[in-house]
Amino acid sequence: MARRIDVTGAGGVRLAAWEFADPPKLGEIERAPGVLLLHGLMGRASHWASTARWLSERHRAVALDQRGHGQSDKPPQAAFTREAYVEDAEAALEQLGLAPVVLIGHAMGALTAWQLAAKRPDLVRGLIICDMRASALGAASQREWSDWFKSWPVPFATLADVRKWFGEDDPWVERPNPSRGEFYAEVMHESPDGWRPVFEPEQMLKSRETWVYDAHWEELAQVQCPALVVRGLDGELGRAEAQEMVRVLPRGEYAEVSDAGHLVFYDQPEAWRAAIEPFLDGVLV
Repeated sequence: MARRIDVTGAGGVRLAAWEFADPPKLGEIERAPGVLLLHGLMGRASHWASTARWLSERHRAVALDQRGHGQSDKPPQAAFTREAYVEDAEAALEQLGLAPVVLIGHAMGALTAWQLAAKRPDLVRGLIICDMRASALGAASQREWSDWFKSWPVPFATLADVRKWFGEDDPWVERPNPSRGEFYAEVMHESPDGWRPVFEPEQMLKSRETWVYDAHWEELAQVQCPALVVRGLDGELGRAEAQEMVRVLPRGEYAEVSDAGHLVFYDQPEAWRAAIEPFLDGVLV
């Protein structure tokens, strides 16, 4: 089952956290090591459901809908800065009593995770970075994303149309990718005229512009806990940059998953588990 727990983030923004397991007894909550899962841009906590369920066999695993995403608040005037995202995760850890925690982040969520680990080493005992670059992506990348959002044929008539467009017809898709279609179907909701994203594209662009123009190596170097950098072989994080990230991290390790793109844990869930479980076993003792 999925149990929703509301927490209060920076500026009073209401955030939805989800525990994908039967609620443990109080004593078990106190003993079980905590894991917080942070989705990427446009993602939602439910994307982590399969990972959270196997984690919950031994750990207290919670996934957070970050501000502007999933069932968390999307205030028009809210801050979508790096600081706000990091403060939200920090507040969630403290309100949920998860610390010291292992942070598992994908893409933007991974950046939030390592920035929090650098800021609050007392809260974080381990860090898993999934397919997120530390280098600056630049203005051209932001323009491409703006144009891409405009190309979406919304509203979609059915969820099958969502799966087909994002899995096959999207110009960004090099070859058919059913898991990508499923990923985007998860972030759609039914409106009177069809299926639309649960997020506001403008808020996603605001969120993204707070990191694409800068590099983030300095925060990596400040992460004191053990850290694992995971990339999909066909993902957005290249091998050379991933290995440089491992070198910069004071206690960095490296893993890659074959036959996987950016959505590593969606593309190859069993290989993803095999890549991160030994690291978790070493950290969560």
